[in-house]
Amino acid sequence: MCSDNADTRRDHVKTTVATFEMLEYLSRQNGATLTELSEEFELAKSTVHRHMTTLADLEYVIKDGSEYFIGLKFLQLSEQARHRKPGYQVARDKVFELVDETGERALFLVEELGRGVYMYRAGGTPPFRNDTMVGERRPLHALAAGKAILAQWDENRLDSFLDNQDLWELTRNTITDPEALLEELTVVRDQGHAINDSEQIEGLRAVGVPVFGPSGCVIGGLSVFGPVSRLNGEKFDAEVPEILKDKAHEIHVQLSLE
Repeated sequence: MCSDNADTRRDHVKTTVATFEMLEYLSRQNGATLTELSEEFELAKSTVHRHMTTLADLEYVIKDGSEYFIGLKFLQLSEQARHRKPGYQVARDKVFELVDETGERALFLVEELGRGVYMYRAGGTPPFRNDTMVGERRPLHALAAGKAILAQWDENRLDSFLDNQDLWELTRNTITDPEALLEELTVVRDQGHAINDSEQIEGLRAVGVPVFGPSGCVIGGLSVFGPVSRLNGEKFDAEVPEILKDKAHEIHVQLSLE
């Protein structure tokens, strides 16, 4: 049976929550002083100092002058988390192949806690072929790869998703009605690929397909995306979808042979 990452409520330890909120703030701001952290979280400087000192001792933050920054030790944790997902290495290689064969950007997306997480993202003119935005979370309903994943879920899991996730309107084309989304997912399931027609970002199009593991469960989604001016006509309607399906099948076969 395919796993279901249903969202559950847990008791939160306030100190732990505060620590991670500060880490996320440091990441967003690319560093901050004790004063800035104290003002942002309305905490005494002494309290913030204890948080930062503990994190610095553990090497998860680095102090440079009067500012604190996210430490490189998180790289070790992030790589372990990324490689834990089945098919990551194979999918990573296929992302680069998609860039080469389509001339557009490409990504591999997985679902976690009802949101899409970029596991790998590449494309553009060198030296910009890197995994920028890796780890960032995006709403599944507005992504081609996200809809490709959702289309493989059973009715109960989809109902749970719709009960727990808001269908945010990111552009005027974003699907925000649950019934309309379910209708589109039926089309996606039948044709084997999903599209994002300026639903996440105005002027950006994408095609996405599901990626299946050896057991037949969906493990993620592959997607190619680019501006409407390039990703249109036969390329958008047929060429890119077929290339994506081939790559997804290659991942499934390689994983089945491991």
